Amino acid sequence: MADKTMKLVLVRHGESEWNLKNLFTGWTDVDLTDTGRAEATAGGRALKEQGYDFDVCYTSMLKRAIHTLDIILDQMDRAWLPVHKSWCLNERHYGALQGLNKADAAAEHGEDQVLIWRRSFDVRPPALEPGDERDPHVQEQFRDVNPDNLPLAECLADTIDRAWPYFQHTIAPQLERGRRVLIAAHGNSLRALVMKIEGLSPDEILKVNIPTGVPLSYTFDKDWNILDKHYIGDPDTIKRKIDAVANQGKAK
Repeated sequence: MADKTMKLVLVRHGESEWNLKNLFTGWTDVDLTDTGRAEATAGGRALKEQGYDFDVCYTSMLKRAIHTLDIILDQMDRAWLPVHKSWCLNERHYGALQGLNKADAAAEHGEDQVLIWRRSFDVRPPALEPGDERDPHVQEQFRDVNPDNLPLAECLADTIDRAWPYFQHTIAPQLERGRRVLIAAHGNSLRALVMKIEGLSPDEILKVNIPTGVPLSYTFDKDWNILDKHYIGDPDTIKRKIDAVANQGKAK
């Protein structure tokens, strides 16, 4: 790797059924909307048009991210690429907030409180009761995960504590071998990676909004210095998407 760069692309899943309804989603396994599928299609097409290729892919165990990755790879004619799924790349677990409307929550509890729940670095939302149908301990897709590792609610710091070690131990070695990596995941699990990759402070990461379905490209030198970072797509469209993410927690 002495004279080579490392290539990483991050993609937040396209709009989900609960994004459309402005509900706290977390680990609830909802699918993409037609808009979300179109976003993933556009992201895959943009990657292909700009000459991107990959050697290995990673995603979460939630179908909105899995299906986003599938669509992107179909658009790139790369459905044969190896894909690794891990709960470590799941969205932040929103605990008892999962299923609640963000705007209704803001109207009831105040926008400041909802902002704390959504974006504070180390404040967890109200936790689920064990055995709740939303509890990952009782959900089949997590049956092979150590129960001690499964959360009942998470703050961003908790999400970093699972996502970043997975990146360091599993994904980073692939990049260091010269393999081009694509990760399709979620707003908060990707923010966890962005924070550590870019060396952002807790206050700085709270202001980062990652748009749905838009590939974010990084190029690093061998020492993990960022040589290039840019979103792939139309700048005006990307700005609108970022603003939409930032406004989700406001009362209507």
